[in-house]
Amino acid sequence: MTTFIIGLVILFGGAAVYGKFCEKVFGPDDRETPAYSKQDGVDYIPMRGWKNSLINLLNIAGTGPIFGPIQGILFGPIAFLTIPIGNIIGGAMHDYFSGMICLRDGGTQMPEMIRRYSNKTIYRIYQVFVCVLLLLVGAVFIYTPGDIAATQVFGFDGKATSVSTWVIYGVIFAYYLIATVFPIDTIIGKIYPVFGGILLFSALGVFIGLFVKGYPLVELWGDWAAPAAFIMKDGVQTTFSYQDYFTANHFIPIFFITVACGILSGFHSTQTAIISRTMKSEKQGRNTFYNMMVLEGFIAMVWAAAAMGVYNLGMQEAVASGATATVGVVCRDILGNVGGIVALLGIIVLPITSGDTALRGLRLTIAESFHIDQSTNAKRLSLSAIIFALVAGILVFAKMSPAGFNTLWRYFAWSNQTLSLFAFLAISIWMFENGKGKYVWIPLIPGAFYCFVTVTYIMNAKIGFHIPWPIAYAIGACASVAYVAAILWYGKKRSARKLAK
Repeated sequence: MTTFIIGLVILFGGAAVYGKFCEKVFGPDDRETPAYSKQDGVDYIPMRGWKNSLINLLNIAGTGPIFGPIQGILFGPIAFLTIPIGNIIGGAMHDYFSGMICLRDGGTQMPEMIRRYSNKTIYRIYQVFVCVLLLLVGAVFIYTPGDIAATQVFGFDGKATSVSTWVIYGVIFAYYLIATVFPIDTIIGKIYPVFGGILLFSALGVFIGLFVKGYPLVELWGDWAAPAAFIMKDGVQTTFSYQDYFTANHFIPIFFITVACGILSGFHSTQTAIISRTMKSEKQGRNTFYNMMVLEGFIAMVWAAAAMGVYNLGMQEAVASGATATVGVVCRDILGNVGGIVALLGIIVLPITSGDTALRGLRLTIAESFHIDQSTNAKRLSLSAIIFALVAGILVFAKMSPAGFNTLWRYFAWSNQTLSLFAFLAISIWMFENGKGKYVWIPLIPGAFYCFVTVTYIMNAKIGFHIPWPIAYAIGACASVAYVAAILWYGKKRSARKLAK
């Protein structure tokens, strides 16, 4: 487990050093926060620091830090290094600055942040993009926890034709509606500590179990080509090689689209903005935003290792489509039947506690964009009803169509990463306007990389333009250079304009 342990040292050591550096660059102070200056008893409410941190963790940690690493570890032990490095310089930094800028600007939502630090065209594109993504998140995070609950916890078949499937979906749907409409401290603020306890039990239980059970992991310098064997139910043996998978599946960009939330997720910026309205002090930002993303990286590392262990032991077939089954195998093997069920509940909690705030964030985004009053439950409910009708339509399509969910997930994964490019742009311009231009490399490095990743992916993917890889890579490289050049030009222009005023 040496490579795995090295990765954890990079993750937590990097968080201590780079997280403090990011905090120093931003410069939190003792000014009054929006939780006090705009207190309304609904969205602007002062809450304790530990509660804000826990809510933010549950908001951002959907199925991404579990299913993504389970699929991503098929590329081999290099994932144990790329996850922590990407998390520290990309995801955690993205979450911290997104949340802190929204906090300092009065508890604004991300669309307003994009409007302030870009132009009208980019703002309008973002508005459409973020609304579509949040609708997809709402649908995906009903579908995935519903299927895990149906098949892994209750033992149902999870088919679209089964009444039990839709009953479970309906229960999750009802919770989402309640959490979206009522004040944040009424439902989310009270139930999340319970959810958080279950989540931590599942993550720490699996982490400890890796060592107690002695799961065999492949080292970075080990034999990647050694086949892992698995016997199918019909007695047929299948084998798998990490080296073959790495060679055949284009590590860049596929890995960085697959492993989203553990490394970087544009969706997170929409969630950190919500918590910016409940923080008592700017100095709580590092723990609330940066460190909670690091903790999500830890969850991703744990599940990547657990998946590799059961693959190497031949307990589960090493295929990307087997992520849900892999979760069940890991939980029951490490924690037993009872502990496994509790751990599965923790995994179900993750997407549910992201889906509710995704739809809450969508309601707030639409309300602020179109100046819709949200001061009463009735007004919040009327807007939420429209949103939930759209989510229901997407969910029915995904479940009833044979290729519906696969199509939905691919667009969700790509759009999730692409959304981060807007945040990196806004963070860069904010730095130029606030006399921190010399630090613009902080958002530009991950921004340039993910511009290359997302453009290259959509150029080649079947859900995109289906262009051959060599041409897709060339287009991605050109797009990345243009992205950086445009930000530097626009940032210096905005900075000069502000100085002139």
